[in-house]
Amino acid sequence: MSNGQRLSGIARALGAEFTAGPFDPVIEHLAIDSRKAIATESTLFIALSGQRHDGHAYIAELAKAGVKNFLVNASAPIPKIGGITVLKVPDTLSALQMIGAWHRSHFQIPVIGITGSNGKTIVKEWLYQLLNDEDHIVRSPGSWNSQVGVPLSVWEMNAGHTLGIFEAGISRLGEMERLAPIIAPTIGVFTNVGPAHSSGFINDAEKASEKARLFAGAMEVIHCAEHEVVTKALLKLGVPLVSWSRKQEAFLQVLSEEVEEVSTRLTLKHGGHSFDVVLPFIDHASVENALHCITVMLHLGRSPRRVTERISQLRPVAMRLETVDGVHGSTILNDAYSNDLASLGIAMEHLQRIGKGRKKAVVLSDMADNKEAPAQLAGRINAAMRKAQVDLLVAVGPQLGMEHAALPKNTLYFTDTEALLAALPLQQLEHAAVLVKGARTFAFERVVERLQEKVHGTVLEVDLDAVRHNLNYFRSLIPGPSPVEKGEQPMRTRIMCMVKADGYGAGAVELARLFAHEQVHYLGVAYADEGIVLRQAGIHLPIMVMNPEPVPHEVMHRFRLETEVYNMRSLRDAIAHATDRSDAPPVHIKLDTGMHRLGFQESDLDELCAALKNAPALKVASILSHLAASEDPAHDAFTREQIAMFERMSERIIGILGYRPLLHMANSGAVGRFPEAHFDMVRLGIGLHGVGVHVEETARLLPTAALRSPIAQIKRIAKGESVSYGRRFVAQHDMRIAILPLGYADGLDRKLGHGVGRLWINGKSAPFVGTICMDMCMVDVTATTCQEGDMGFLFNAMHPVTEVAADLGTISYEVLTSISPRVKRVYVLG
Repeated sequence: MSNGQRLSGIARALGAEFTAGPFDPVIEHLAIDSRKAIATESTLFIALSGQRHDGHAYIAELAKAGVKNFLVNASAPIPKIGGITVLKVPDTLSALQMIGAWHRSHFQIPVIGITGSNGKTIVKEWLYQLLNDEDHIVRSPGSWNSQVGVPLSVWEMNAGHTLGIFEAGISRLGEMERLAPIIAPTIGVFTNVGPAHSSGFINDAEKASEKARLFAGAMEVIHCAEHEVVTKALLKLGVPLVSWSRKQEAFLQVLSEEVEEVSTRLTLKHGGHSFDVVLPFIDHASVENALHCITVMLHLGRSPRRVTERISQLRPVAMRLETVDGVHGSTILNDAYSNDLASLGIAMEHLQRIGKGRKKAVVLSDMADNKEAPAQLAGRINAAMRKAQVDLLVAVGPQLGMEHAALPKNTLYFTDTEALLAALPLQQLEHAAVLVKGARTFAFERVVERLQEKVHGTVLEVDLDAVRHNLNYFRSLIPGPSPVEKGEQPMRTRIMCMVKADGYGAGAVELARLFAHEQVHYLGVAYADEGIVLRQAGIHLPIMVMNPEPVPHEVMHRFRLETEVYNMRSLRDAIAHATDRSDAPPVHIKLDTGMHRLGFQESDLDELCAALKNAPALKVASILSHLAASEDPAHDAFTREQIAMFERMSERIIGILGYRPLLHMANSGAVGRFPEAHFDMVRLGIGLHGVGVHVEETARLLPTAALRSPIAQIKRIAKGESVSYGRRFVAQHDMRIAILPLGYADGLDRKLGHGVGRLWINGKSAPFVGTICMDMCMVDVTATTCQEGDMGFLFNAMHPVTEVAADLGTISYEVLTSISPRVKRVYVLG
């Protein structure tokens, strides 16, 4: 069922200056990202302006691609283009939010609004699991809870829905006031208040009061009575409360809580009667999230018996899409645990990004909870596949089979998962980007297992959204255009992202694809081989090779790699090649300003400039240097001397060249500390992986990597027994140990063990015991509730790689780059 609104109606609701085109289309889609496929006739493109991007810059490009409708800032210069409709407003972000609130006002269905520091997305997704058998639910896709995500989520409401569930997140004062009328919840859920996004508030009380503003018009708000700061904020708001509690009588009271091996048994009291539920989880956060959901169900009139039945079927929420290397050069986007139209849209956007320039395929099951007619659903799927330019659809299930003829022509159909596995079209998926998207009952994880390249249980998980966050943090430190010569166009300082050493161990190809999508300007590698791998993977960004071995220039030329020249030998070789080949790639001149690794020193300038003066065929893309101690305040005077020397040497070279190449010397550590070193480009490396120059900066970044391994066996060790090689560990008391397939061949340093380091299992510290083996390690789990198959983490978001580096007395670079190639890399997306 369409959620469309007439463009003229949107214009009237906004009070927009309306330059009407020949038609008044029904707008079904709101778009804010020019990089994503846009259905041209039924889309309104909203040109948002921010620190890093301005949507107005892409209007001409989108109009050329066929987009007809644009919402723009009245003050922005808009190109004169025929055949398009333009709505002008004072501020496009405010207008987007007004559209969301106006659209919401058309519907009188119950709406659950969820806020809090943690658990919003889990509660939302679990409520969907618990209630979707009786209601047709519209909900926030993924974690769309921001100033932009909320109106885009609410826009998906249509007349067929009977319940809405939306989450709202904020990071500073004033934001919830803008989101509240968009969601306009009839029922609220306030999960908790914790340390997330604390920098924008004085204290937790202020944060709770601001979040509570979401519920100013709600009929009731559900919360935990033990969360005092939340309770006080809600009482101050004056909204009716529906509470659950472990300590006192409440709408829902927890009488007892018993943790078993893989589940938690709760005895609950509601309406004067007690009943038991069994949760398929044992961690505290999951139990609390489930109690919020149980309270909502009871408040909505579901019986305790119904609650008990549904709660026992709760499934873990796959918060992130996973990307893994597949067989035959394919890349697998794993979303094998849920399937509905909202999450399909998000997954298709990710497929477009990772599949840019490659064949794209989708393995899709029936949508188990779909309330639409099969023909209508097939039409939606067909449109989604066409919009994303999918080359092959593999459809699985009787629902899709009923409308097989209505699906795209390039569709292979299978009745069930077994039939698919028996005839998996591996040749047609060769070198493709493949989205595997299935409802839980289809067990598509078996399809992923068959398609993925490596099956070693130890995994390095890389959070690409965290990498994107860190990239945008550094972008925010580059305030404006760099100085330019008279007559040139000013340009914001460019960004080079370093992907050497296989992207600091995280995987160079996937990171390069992300950086290409984020429109950085250059990639940096150490050696030609690394650049060749990127070119063979379809990466087209300019690539600078920073530590070139004596590789023939023909090879560099063939793969369009730009070499660094750092002495007269490398310069003469580059000049000779440029003289022979007019299309030779440009070079980058490396200056040594005090690092004393590669580079021309100031004493070399006479000879360097003489050579450049006699080499008109040579094209110089940039002049660069390397800071030795940009992160260390004790050496700031030396750093400033380096910057001054770089400016002095560069200006002399520019005078000889007669044009200005890019200048760059700032690494991650210098971006925030030395803005005078930004020049024309900055080079980002370890900062992209969440390691800042100091504690304050690291707090603003996000950890990007998690190294995990499953428990293979748990055994009891008696006092006096030894563990591992050399009998260097002897138990001082009876204990339980866990054995995991993670050893020094995977990158686990042998300095760990014997009182140094730990894994984290179910949130608890599990110290290493005995000597680290080649393929295994042992940890003490005497005080940890765990079972075989549970995951142990060497580092993750809660315990970042900097902690491991500190244990080892080294730096994060070494820990990350030591992770063995045999460890499977998995990429997660928001």
